[in-house]
Amino acid sequence: MWRAARSVCSFRGARRLSAAARRRIDDEGDWFYSSEWWGSTAAGGGGGDGHTVLRATSDRGNGVVSVVAFPSSRPNVVYWSSVENWLLQRYADIYPRSDPNERFRVLGYQWRVLRFNDDTRQSTVKIMATYRESEPHSVRFMQQANCLAVPYLKSMVSAGLATLASSDFDLGDVLCGNKPMNILCIGHGGGSLPLFLASKIQGAIIDIVEIDPLVISASIQAMGFPAFSVLTPSGDRAISKPDLMDEVMWKGVHERLHLLESDAEKFVHENKKLYDLVFIDAYDGDDIFPRKLWDPDSPFLRALSNQLHSEHGAVVVNLHSDADLLSPDGSPLSVLQQLWPMGKHVSSIAQAYKDAVVGRGSSHRAHGEMLISRRL
Repeated sequence: MWRAARSVCSFRGARRLSAAARRRIDDEGDWFYSSEWWGSTAAGGGGGDGHTVLRATSDRGNGVVSVVAFPSSRPNVVYWSSVENWLLQRYADIYPRSDPNERFRVLGYQWRVLRFNDDTRQSTVKIMATYRESEPHSVRFMQQANCLAVPYLKSMVSAGLATLASSDFDLGDVLCGNKPMNILCIGHGGGSLPLFLASKIQGAIIDIVEIDPLVISASIQAMGFPAFSVLTPSGDRAISKPDLMDEVMWKGVHERLHLLESDAEKFVHENKKLYDLVFIDAYDGDDIFPRKLWDPDSPFLRALSNQLHSEHGAVVVNLHSDADLLSPDGSPLSVLQQLWPMGKHVSSIAQAYKDAVVGRGSSHRAHGEMLISRRL
């Protein structure tokens, strides 16, 4: 069942969008549905019923950037009218003097997969296509914030929030919007991670840093990420005021998202904000985690450590499992090592982040946390 983007705090006693009573809630981001969007790596990256909706060449090291669309089986058409009514109600709430004859229509749902070089699946999202009857040619895409299609994203969210909770950080007030929580996401992709956090956590204020303007454009144009989130280099909104459809679809969520085109190292050197939670999920067109984001001598790590809250700040880093099945000395890996093949540089990366975030024996960072999440 499709669920609107809203805070966790509003779940209790909330009426579901479906007019029919249901015994359980389906997770539309469950890996069970991956067969619908996994596709093939051949001939432009689409397989089965997939078709390419965006394709261009990056000048920032990501090669050919493409977005491939696949049909989605959920939510069933029987629930679309409930979503249309939900959009209409939001419209009436925001514009109480609006046209009483206005109607919203759902055209359908699709999976959209962001790929680099027709091979690496960088991000997978589900979008809804909708329009107003008064403007039938103005079809808009709305990324479904509740849908985290790739399992490692759920692990990253869980690890980060659990760490904050274990540090006596008051998540309850943040969830309900009574207290702010500053989050930094380095690497954007389709934007599913920051959008999920902003929609579920009312107090979350999220800065997103993405080096490739083509990736930003792809997420906005083809993957339904809120356009109002984009910032100019000066830090102002690229769009001064959200339009009617943005306000109806996002109702304030987009105002807590700040998407900036920038090099991560440059950003952390110039930015002065203190963050409660940092997510790092950055890969280039060769599917490589840039060395400057983990090198022990990197200015990036030194600057990042100064922007993490010293009492409860947490950093969650996503890494590939690309290790050879031999140890550095040529001997076979142990069973435990084979079950946890985190790549040949993982121990070095983990140590670099630990030294930077927690400190080399420094009591100043004694409460800092660093987690590594395996990417599936």
